[in-house]
Amino acid sequence: MGYKIIELFLSTDYTEEELKESAKKMLGLRKVTVTLLGKSLDARNKKAIHWKLRAMVRSPELPGDGPPLTAALEIPYKKRTDRVLVTGSGPAGFFAGLVLQQAGFHVTLIERGTDVNRRSGRINAFERTGRFDPLGTYAFGEGGAGTFSDGKLTSRSKHISKERRYVLKRYRAAGGPEDIEYLGHPHLGSDNLLKIAQNLRSDFLDRGGRILFETRLDALHVSSGRVTGALTTAGAIDLDHCLVAPGNAAFDTWRMLMAHGVPFRAKPFALGSRVEHRQEVINMAQWGVERLPGVKAAEYRLTSGGDGSFPVYTFCMCPGGVVVPSTAFENRNTVNGMSRYSRKGLFANAACVAGVTPEQLAGRDITPEETLDYLEELEESFYRYSGGYRAPFCKISDFIEGKETVEIPETSYPLGLQPAPLRELIPPAVVPAITHGLRDFCKKIRGFDNGIIMGLESKTSSPIQALRDSNGLSPGFDNLFILGEGSGWSGGILSSAADGIKTALALAERT
Repeated sequence: MGYKIIELFLSTDYTEEELKESAKKMLGLRKVTVTLLGKSLDARNKKAIHWKLRAMVRSPELPGDGPPLTAALEIPYKKRTDRVLVTGSGPAGFFAGLVLQQAGFHVTLIERGTDVNRRSGRINAFERTGRFDPLGTYAFGEGGAGTFSDGKLTSRSKHISKERRYVLKRYRAAGGPEDIEYLGHPHLGSDNLLKIAQNLRSDFLDRGGRILFETRLDALHVSSGRVTGALTTAGAIDLDHCLVAPGNAAFDTWRMLMAHGVPFRAKPFALGSRVEHRQEVINMAQWGVERLPGVKAAEYRLTSGGDGSFPVYTFCMCPGGVVVPSTAFENRNTVNGMSRYSRKGLFANAACVAGVTPEQLAGRDITPEETLDYLEELEESFYRYSGGYRAPFCKISDFIEGKETVEIPETSYPLGLQPAPLRELIPPAVVPAITHGLRDFCKKIRGFDNGIIMGLESKTSSPIQALRDSNGLSPGFDNLFILGEGSGWSGGILSSAADGIKTALALAERT
């Protein structure tokens, strides 16, 4: 049975039968099997919006053999006695632990937060009452911060094709939707991520791994450049290798590592707020209609040179999503966005951030520790202004014009809005750039100025970076690896998972 790769252009509400018939007609065949390889929306012409499809067609009427096999990730298994402690159950930590378990190591995975079921209930209680719960946050818990997100699976990282296929295969086996394998901008949805996290956990445990929830790493036992054990809230853990994947909100873990001599440096990151609009406004601007059959909700990705000092861009756009209180610690106030797989919510939101360096914000050279102090104080200042976890906000048009907003609009944010002079709350250095960026975005998206801008978005990327070698090994240590978003070397689900996998494979090859 031969095959052929083709491109098709079909209406947004095409059916599987139409896909099959179009392939038959294009190739002049009577019997075909069609597998989608790529699918992206072409909305450049609002009068003729369509799907652009890349498909593999197989048929006994085509000459040749079937498609070549795709190279799979090779995990070198051998029976080992080495004990590995992995800290953090986000994509980097979890997939590092899974690969190490498959390679024959004895792996214990610890997570300072709780499992997804308890975590969901505690988050719901926090959003009902406004009473902070350290075990009910969007930052910590099973699956990491990404468990409660849009679950975007796009990545600009290069040379991770094998790792990407491995991760997608695991997500699919754990209940992920089929379209993550071919959509141009695939996403899992927070609702799917809850069951996916549970199924991934079951697979890891079935392979002999051990998971300890509500267990925080507090200190390391170090002797002659080697970590010999870890002190956790569940007691001491002996180990032969230590992998730390703390995520980009674990300020306390970063400080603990630095106190043990683990080297970090300040790095460029992003800082700003989150914008929110009614979803039909975005749909109308992007499509020319409020609803488009066969497409969930319109997206956008916007960039601007700002005022020339900092680039400004939107990030983590959540169509049909909600803005959530994402603080990792009590008495701090930050926001983030999430959406479910259906993307049927009434609102669209996205981070609107400026790319900055800690030195630019502080006006001087700044250490990694001082960078954390700066951000901590900034997050606390938003809490102090609102007197809790309400999100300080104003209309986008008022932010641009330097006016205050009085009327509180509808919002997806569960803990309410607090009218505020937002320009006075975010760092003064970035105000001109974000103002200029918003003006640009209003020109690109009709109705953008009618949305609101709210809260502090400070977790778009890590503000510090661990020094490490190409395998993730920390200088001065022979068995301590720092990985994932908290290392400052990756960002997002796929690149963080790939970072964890590569670190695990490097460890397996050297032992």
